[in-house]
Amino acid sequence: MNRKEKIKTVLKILKEKYNFKVKRDEPFKVLVTTILSQRTKDEITKFSSERLLEKVKTPEKLLSLKSKEIEKLIYPVGFYKQKAKGLKKLSKILIEKYNGKVPNNLEELKKLPLVGDKTASCVLLFGFSKKTIPVDTHVARISKRLGLVEKNLSPEKIRIELEKILKGKDRKIVNQLFIQFGKEICKPIRPKCKECKIKKYCEFYES
Repeated sequence: MNRKEKIKTVLKILKEKYNFKVKRDEPFKVLVTTILSQRTKDEITKFSSERLLEKVKTPEKLLSLKSKEIEKLIYPVGFYKQKAKGLKKLSKILIEKYNGKVPNNLEELKKLPLVGDKTASCVLLFGFSKKTIPVDTHVARISKRLGLVEKNLSPEKIRIELEKILKGKDRKIVNQLFIQFGKEICKPIRPKCKECKIKKYCEFYES
């Protein structure tokens, strides 16, 4: 079975296990939330991003706050002081260069402070419904264990490789399916291989 056949088969199995739809949200909200999620647990990200976005809905409003105010709103996310400063800088750029709008282009997004390949891809997928694959630790781990990509690849190169072998709407579901599966079954330590419905396609299990 080649890589294309394997990922299509795996996604079909996981779609039957996890029934969900990709939800689109306001691009600025997706951008801010994804930045706050960096090196931060999901429950803390949810709490802090909701608290910030309840008060701040636009780059203009965010820029009007002092860094200390932003720090209080986003605490205790990881590196909250650096993120507060970065969010102000990012907001200034959005206002001055993009008329207050979030760009819908990967390379333009990656020029913004605190935005790497994964954050940019999240904004494109969840903010603009673009067919792309954000690669976090779960997506990277499962892709490597399945043998879809080489083990030494960076997240950005994993995205590029996955997008070579997967086209169309299926690209939009990889991130959330793999995250859910990674949290529940394909854990980084002591994965639940006995309960895994895709283990016969997994190089990690075979070895």
